Amino acid sequence: MQYRVAVVGASGYTGVELIKMLLAHPHFKISYISSSEGDESISALYPALSEIFDEVLQKTDIEAIKEKADLAFLALPHKSAMEVAKPLLEAGVKIVDLSADYRLKLENYEAFYTKHTDPKHLKDAVYGLPEINREKIEKASLVANPGCYPTATLLSLVPFLPYLDLSYPLMIDAKSGVSGAGKKCFSKTHYVTINENVFAYNPIKHRHSIEIKEKLELIAKELVDLVFVPHLLPITRGMLVDSYVLLKEPIDPLEVLQDFYANEPFVRIKSEPVDVKAVAGTHFCDIFARREGKKLFISSAIDNLLRGASSQAIANANIMMGLDETVALPKIAYIP
Repeated sequence: MQYRVAVVGASGYTGVELIKMLLAHPHFKISYISSSEGDESISALYPALSEIFDEVLQKTDIEAIKEKADLAFLALPHKSAMEVAKPLLEAGVKIVDLSADYRLKLENYEAFYTKHTDPKHLKDAVYGLPEINREKIEKASLVANPGCYPTATLLSLVPFLPYLDLSYPLMIDAKSGVSGAGKKCFSKTHYVTINENVFAYNPIKHRHSIEIKEKLELIAKELVDLVFVPHLLPITRGMLVDSYVLLKEPIDPLEVLQDFYANEPFVRIKSEPVDVKAVAGTHFCDIFARREGKKLFISSAIDNLLRGASSQAIANANIMMGLDETVALPKIAYIP
């Protein structure tokens, strides 16, 4: 069985990563790629695709997507994504949205982003973290692909929720490669600024903090307080999230992780601290944890562009379309 897929917003980093995986996918055929401007070959933007995939980007046209796609990946900024998703969903096109538009409750979205113009479909959206929501994703027409920081954070913290003393805040120290800031250059991502440098940005108030908090509270069924501080690293890709939490009572953290993820092929439990090189270019999330008394340290590593965005979107699409979840997901790191 083959399905026609559109990549809307294909000129960005997550868009081209989607294209690379879709070209190797036996059941998904790229039928449409677009950007806000259009009229340029994708291989002109990304020469690595030269003579492999030289399709011309179209200027995004909703009617054309309706005609040409069974499934659409929306690699668009927030606000823009819901403007495209709404008419496509009404036409029966399935959606995996990589923006924040369908990840949060309405009140949280509007507090941290902007006014929501599609609350009807927001109510039907499924949060696309397969290890937590696989059964709901199977039945979904709209999947909200998680953010990169929330993916790494939730995968590491969720197994421990029953054991955490939530009367204390969760301290989350996160670090990402520069690609996490997107393709557009800002003063903080300029080579002269980031080279041989590291710094926190938007500490405590980062938008991903509400996404992490909301999802933890839904699972824990109680209020969760957290301090989330992201940092920018002078590397292209990769993400490391370290959490410092308190337990209600001593546990064996590796045993908890191994039990929770026993049947998950893309979560690897490590006995030594994790690093980003081992996951760069893959769909894996590596997790390490160590306890001293009631103090617990948890560390997780992912590729921010893949597990934190595009390969997770492919996994969600596979589940939605009734395919083997692991099809076309990358397993070999760029650097051993």
